[in-house]
Amino acid sequence: MSDQRHVVVVRKAEHADVEGLVACSRALFAEDAGTRDPSINVDWPREHGPQRFAAGIEDPDRLLLVADQDGQVVGHLTAVVAEGAVMRPVRVASLVSMYVQPAYRRERLGERLIGEFTTWAKDKGAQLAEVTAYSSNTEAIRFYERNGFASKSVTMEAAL
Repeated sequence: MSDQRHVVVVRKAEHADVEGLVACSRALFAEDAGTRDPSINVDWPREHGPQRFAAGIEDPDRLLLVADQDGQVVGHLTAVVAEGAVMRPVRVASLVSMYVQPAYRRERLGERLIGEFTTWAKDKGAQLAEVTAYSSNTEAIRFYERNGFASKSVTMEAAL
């Protein structure tokens, strides 16, 4: 029996993908924010995801990508682009969320999603791309660094 790689297509999300986007988002929240940040509403994907993802598909300033294997969403990336402001007068593309199911993680699927995001950001006139990761998620940080991102600032919190 040969070791056959998964055949996965990275494409823009369609309305038929909303359920898969919600499932991936739920997995991301459970695996990442749910274990690292008690202030996060881990039910957000179930409660608000369907509406947000459906609206995002139609929004020209948002990008929703899916990694599709035979009609099943096995990963996603969402992003938004924003105009500059007086204090920071550059157009910035923000990678809002990204998730790849564990079985697909060593197949460069995340790299493909980032590549599509970068192309989209440039096409939208963005001069910078940004992403946020939990400081304790060293695997995600290393992944983003391998894909051209570098730490610029640190956000610190104190419980009150």
